[in-house]
This record gives sequence, C-alpha cells and structure tokens, in this order.
Amino acid sequence: MPTLASLSLAEPLLWLLCLASLLVGMSKGGLPGVGMLAVPILSLMISPVLAAVLLLPIYILSDVVGVWLYRREYSAENLKVLIPAGIAGVLVGWATAAYVPDEMVSFLIGVLGVSFCLSRWLRRSSTIVARPVELPRGLFWGTLSGFTSFVSHAGAPPYQIFMLPQQLPKMVFAGTTTILFACINLAKVIPYSSLHPYSGSTLWLSAALVPIAALGTVAGKSFIQNLSEKWFFLGVQIVLFLVSLKLVFDGVLGWVG
Repeated sequence: MPTLASLSLAEPLLWLLCLASLLVGMSKGGLPGVGMLAVPILSLMISPVLAAVLLLPIYILSDVVGVWLYRREYSAENLKVLIPAGIAGVLVGWATAAYVPDEMVSFLIGVLGVSFCLSRWLRRSSTIVARPVELPRGLFWGTLSGFTSFVSHAGAPPYQIFMLPQQLPKMVFAGTTTILFACINLAKVIPYSSLHPYSGSTLWLSAALVPIAALGTVAGKSFIQNLSEKWFFLGVQIVLFLVSLKLVFDGVLGWVG
C-alpha cells in the first residue's frame, strides 16, 4: 500500500493519483463519465482493487462538495425513487459479490448502454417526447445502478438510461446525478470495508488528495454552467456509448482470458 512518505514528486504514481483525484472531483461537479477513468488510470501502476479502495474515500469526501454545490438543483421526484433503489442495489452487490462474475456484469451493462444510444441516434423522428418519472422503471434502473456501482464501479450507464429520456435541464440532471451517487458511495463504505479493510496509510493518502478532488468538483460545475444544453446531453450520450463499448470489451476480454 503506498503511503505519503513513500511517494516523491518524481514518481509517476503520485501524478496519476493527482490526475485520478481531479477526475473524480470533476465527475462530482456533474461532468458525466470522467470519474470512471480514475480506476483504469491508477490500474496502470497498482491493482484495480487497490485503486478502487484508495479512491472511495476521495469519492465520498468530494461528494460533500458536490452535494453542497447542487443543493438547490436536483429532481426530488427522481431521488425519492433512485436513492432507496440504489442502496438496495449496493446491498444486493454485497450479498452476491462472491458469486457474480464482474465480466458478466460489465458485458450486460455495456450491451444495454450501446443499445440505448443507438436506439436514440437512429430514431427517425426528430422530436422525442420526454418521459415522466415511472416508479417501476426507476426502481429497476436505480437498483441496477447501485449494483453495478458496487460490483464493477459502473453505476452511470443504468442511471443515464433511465434519466436521459426525461430531458431534464442540464443542471438538474447533473445535481440529481451528484446527490444520488453520493448516497450510493456512502452506502458502499461498510461493504467495502468488510471486503477490503482500510489501513491508516490508505486513509491519510486519500485525505491528502481531497483538495485536488474539491478543485475538480468546482471546475466541473463551472464547465457545465457554460456549456449549452444541446452539447451537454450530446456529450453525456457519447460518453455513455464509449463507456458501454469499453464495458463490452472488458467483459469479452475477461471471459476469453
């Protein structure tokens, strides 16, 4: 386990940790998809499991900044459905952690994300009617989002499949995303601690990186505020498509390997 004392400015791992923390913070500022790059970046030098353990405290602490920034911009109607469902999904992931292959989860979620994006892009109608908040769909996608967030750190695709058809204002969409995943990350603390216990050095290192994550959170919201609705949601869909392709690729690679 890396410690603050063992890292110097000349070591690539320190810079990768700073970059990963910045990306986590930007995702908490509402910038979609970038947070999912953090674990793969750290996996260049440390194991993915260690990367996930190291980043979870940073996620949680930067969630505090994100929730404060979006404290007035969110969809309460969606959160009433998605938060309980997401927490339930985390519990399901915890209970089945030893039985469900990560590769299968990655592949199935990736296929769903790719299919969703293609269906929207290839639809002939130029106008798409916004869908209301539907309880059965919200419970299903919210639970799946919590489950995949716990198992494979890929909670965004199921969530976006549910939320994008509602065509909410970009800041409400971003705020709802930030608050939901703050609750899901908090729900993951005890399960993660039981599966991969934290050491003092891990927590100190995570705490030292929080200011960088907080800076990223503020920068992420600032960027979104200056981006048009059209480009914001197009960006969300493109990121969802690319992330979903990666999940399909990871799933297939895991089975083949």
